[in-house]
Amino acid sequence: MEEPSPNKITIICTANICRSPLGERLLAQALATANGPVSELEVVSAGVAAAPGYEASAFSIEVLKQEGLDLSDHQSQPLTQQLVDESLFLLAMTESHRQIIDAIFKVRKGQVRLFREFMKPDQTQEIPDPFGGTLVLYKNTLNSVKEAIPSLVQFISENV
Repeated sequence: MEEPSPNKITIICTANICRSPLGERLLAQALATANGPVSELEVVSAGVAAAPGYEASAFSIEVLKQEGLDLSDHQSQPLTQQLVDESLFLLAMTESHRQIIDAIFKVRKGQVRLFREFMKPDQTQEIPDPFGGTLVLYKNTLNSVKEAIPSLVQFISENV
């Protein structure tokens, strides 16, 4: 029996309550309205050190609500090998996340990328963790995520 082809894009951060849920919802919205096979992809998020079942941080919920997106139903989940296998790409928030994934999981060549990797070279590639910070810090995190969406949609569209 042939292996099913990966149909998910998985966004990765540490605890899966701040950054990756923002990336999940914003990328899912962008891909759903894109042309071609990318609109069929499922976007999920997970954390390299996540405990299952936690809701998103209050400030993550708040900044996404300002974008017209609801994050109140989010439940954190740890990254698993099954999720890796089901994912076309794993999009990590930082280089350390990418290194952890590479060290722990069996991944395909080129599968693990940084969320901001496809932006102009002079742009910051990592999205720092806003956990414990102010609403303004979360808004800055949201803007870092949003800024990367067009380059991600283009990359994914060219590689589906």
